[in-house]
Amino acid sequence: MRIALITPYGREHRNGNWHTAARWARFLRDAGHAVRVQVEWDGRGADLMLALHARRSFASIRAFAERDPSRPLLVTLTGTDLYRDIHADRDAQQALELAHRLIVLQDRGVDELPAHLAARTRVIYQSSPDIPRLPSPAQTFEVLVVGHLRAEKDPFRAALATAYLPERSQARVTHLGGALSDDMTETAELAQRKLPRWRWLGQVTHGTVLKHLARADLMVISSVMEGGANVICEALAADVPVLASHMPGNVGMLGEDYPGYFPVGDERQLAALLAAAENDPDFYTDLLRHCRVRRELMRPEQEASRLRQAVAEFEQRAG
Repeated sequence: MRIALITPYGREHRNGNWHTAARWARFLRDAGHAVRVQVEWDGRGADLMLALHARRSFASIRAFAERDPSRPLLVTLTGTDLYRDIHADRDAQQALELAHRLIVLQDRGVDELPAHLAARTRVIYQSSPDIPRLPSPAQTFEVLVVGHLRAEKDPFRAALATAYLPERSQARVTHLGGALSDDMTETAELAQRKLPRWRWLGQVTHGTVLKHLARADLMVISSVMEGGANVICEALAADVPVLASHMPGNVGMLGEDYPGYFPVGDERQLAALLAAAENDPDFYTDLLRHCRVRRELMRPEQEASRLRQAVAEFEQRAG
């Protein structure tokens, strides 16, 4: 089939949406489909549209549906879609109704949708290939945070947590991700001056992120809103356990019984978990055990299979 894959962010943004679009395009091309990745649909003929983000891609979604309402339209819901836009934004709500299939990126995503759309929804976990381990720096406990500095990520929670670590702690927190505003840049620079255990390296290449992950002992994801964070997939692929804010998008990725949650916005509890992961081998082993189980859901062959199945449901109609 000819597939128009719409993503609101292009390669230059290096964010989760772009990485998902690039990976999905590869999976679909390997299955024999002709895929064009675009930020906005150019109107050229396509048998099926697969759009990431209901609100940001709405212009393309609407144009495709108006051209021929019978052509398959698949809409993938991200964090801001699920946990904000579909509850308040008319464009996002209309996108839900226009879609023949909705895709969520973790198993709690369906809970946010109107009941009549549940049967129309499929879960596709994101994935990452295995990331071989590299030696961690000597006499440090390497903690990594990955993500742009923006409000939805609560980006300075791990930095604040370092102020509550025991004096003897060898933890060092490194944050990788660009600042999306001058205020975020100023806050990051201030945090580096005031909190010696935290450092910000700014926007780096994806390859650099993977090298840091390969050496990390732990990753923190402190978001207040996530649709299904790809950085969790990559941490698990590198055999790096995660401490995560207890919110639906993270629970959908890591499971209800995961021992590494802290309340959203609670740096003191995060600090307690950081100290436990550094100093309590049983706790760290328990984190690893849970992560290795969830890793099986997030392998590339699983993601590719679920995506191809979602598209295959419409191949006969398109033909």
